[in-house]
Amino acid sequence: MTVGDSEPSELSGPSDHSGSRPEVRVVGGVLCGSREAGVAVFRGIPFAEPPVGPLRFAAPRPVRGWDGVRSAVLYGPPPPQGGHFGMDALARDAAGDDWLTVNVWSTDPSPDAGLPVMVWIQGGAYSIGMSGLPEYDGGRLARDGVVVVTFNYRVGLEGYGQIDGAPANRGLLDQIAALEWVRDNIRAFGGDPGRVTVFGQSAGAGSVAALLAAERAVGLFGRAVAQSVQGTYFSPELAADISAACAAELGLRPTVADLSGVDPTRLAAAGDAVGAKMNSWADRWGPVAHRAIPFSPVIDGDTLRVTPWQALANGAGRDIELLVGHTRDETRLLAALDGVLGQVTPEQAETALRVFGPGPVAARRYREAFPAAGPDELYELVSSDWLFRMPSLHLAQCQTAAGGRAHVYELTWSAPGMGGVLGACHGLDVPLVFGNLDRGQPAALIGESPSPEAEELSARMRAAWTSFAAHGDPGWPVYDTRERLVRLFDVETRAGVAAYPEAASRQIWQDHTFTALPLLDR
Repeated sequence: MTVGDSEPSELSGPSDHSGSRPEVRVVGGVLCGSREAGVAVFRGIPFAEPPVGPLRFAAPRPVRGWDGVRSAVLYGPPPPQGGHFGMDALARDAAGDDWLTVNVWSTDPSPDAGLPVMVWIQGGAYSIGMSGLPEYDGGRLARDGVVVVTFNYRVGLEGYGQIDGAPANRGLLDQIAALEWVRDNIRAFGGDPGRVTVFGQSAGAGSVAALLAAERAVGLFGRAVAQSVQGTYFSPELAADISAACAAELGLRPTVADLSGVDPTRLAAAGDAVGAKMNSWADRWGPVAHRAIPFSPVIDGDTLRVTPWQALANGAGRDIELLVGHTRDETRLLAALDGVLGQVTPEQAETALRVFGPGPVAARRYREAFPAAGPDELYELVSSDWLFRMPSLHLAQCQTAAGGRAHVYELTWSAPGMGGVLGACHGLDVPLVFGNLDRGQPAALIGESPSPEAEELSARMRAAWTSFAAHGDPGWPVYDTRERLVRLFDVETRAGVAAYPEAASRQIWQDHTFTALPLLDR
């Protein structure tokens, strides 16, 4: 990204070249973007100073301004990444220290447009994630009448490692800083700072839940969409122990003094090394070791005083309108990536029921509730319930119990891509919500040529999400503990509002309390 008054020379998306380059003035200075298919697009806008050098592992600092006109046509470089799906190579290819940048799509970048704003938080197990992936292009969604914002935040050890001398939850602090930037600048892009919706998927949905619980985020958004909430939040002791193991990979201690001079790519690789052998720490780290999740938000007593469920039960989100849900077959894709899809042994299923199930009688209760289920189905059910489905449902239940409003959905459409074996799997909602059915990795779930049914389903989901952002009503009733009505999204159920379909899992988990995951053996 260049600074100055020269014309942009490269676009990362198609441009219609139908008019002059759009310009806006933000707090830092003037930005020059591009026009793409009728949408004004601004990429790579810094919302905080680069967290490098003296600012390594620090809370985000306000960005300094610039002179002249700053080109905003290229995504900013992503933060250092883990190696899953080749994300580390993508990060290395986009060299630079401006990790903390936002991107904006708007059909009407004028201060009086007053459009609702949707701020996306991408997932990636808190280890990977960058806003510049093609599946997160906001152009299609923006054409439905909203201003779309995406941004980068620190992941892995940079963002969530428990490092002595550094604040915890730096990735979450980055998200809050991005929302503060939206509050201060979004009017220039046609957005209404009083109608901001945060939405995210997987770890992004876990981040949305954390923001609902974070006092520092109060007033920065009025609505929230949480798609497949990743239900892992760490105690400080667990986070510190995992970070110590990561630092030990480099022969160092988990301190700012030891780690601040380490090349970020080496630090990310150390996190990957620990993630690859987490199962050897299962007796110490518990269920996250079985699922190889080395990083998550920390219930540190400062940024996060309590878990999101406790915060909502205490009324923290009572004034926030919530849309939350999950896919039916959440972890089937993860089983395929792990090489166990269709090959789960009875012993693996028994371990999963013991490790992930709620309490000592969970295995018996699952077998009673699903008497015809074999090892594969039991493994998938308890894994999906522990990691995504029940954390999402319980978020709605806690919100409702405290007098707030929550709308619940479930995506039940089976993905036709990859031979159709993945069902309504984790991540399928992302291309449907963004309308990018043929772009990026999740689009492979839909197939090379999206069917008319997929296009229509995407249109219905986008309409629900944008209506919720604009008016707080996605088009179906609020969730309550009597009827438990939810919206089912499927090509076969065009107006599918029904009682929550995962009733057996709900009953198994109804008395469970999601807490900060502890360090088991000290």
